[in-house]
Amino acid sequence: MEKLRTNRGLLKTILLSAITFGIYALVVYCHMSSEINKIASKYDNKHTMFYLWVCLLSGLTLGILPLVWIHKFCNRIDAEMTRRGIEHNFSSNTWWGWGFFGSLIIVGPFIFMYRLFKNFNALCANFNEKGE
Repeated sequence: MEKLRTNRGLLKTILLSAITFGIYALVVYCHMSSEINKIASKYDNKHTMFYLWVCLLSGLTLGILPLVWIHKFCNRIDAEMTRRGIEHNFSSNTWWGWGFFGSLIIVGPFIFMYRLFKNFNALCANFNEKGE
């Protein structure tokens, strides 16, 4: 069985995204969109759209698609962590509170990304250890 990545980090993503003009962050989110499908689809019968498509279709939806995507993505992480019995404090409320409205205080999106990576790494580590 292929091991999922558990080494996502805020500082690494910020620095490598700056060097690659945002391509690194795009790749990270693309991997995460594929990995949540690998982890959860068997149980919730849902499919998270590949993040590259979200970016490409964003303009056609006047920026609404990425908001809907991240909301559903965060809820899916929350549901899967709950199903697996992993203690967490993460859901779409984390996105709306820190990622969206937190942008008014500038540091909010960074706090959101830190919490997203921390929880997703824990979910992937659990999947690597226990499997499906």
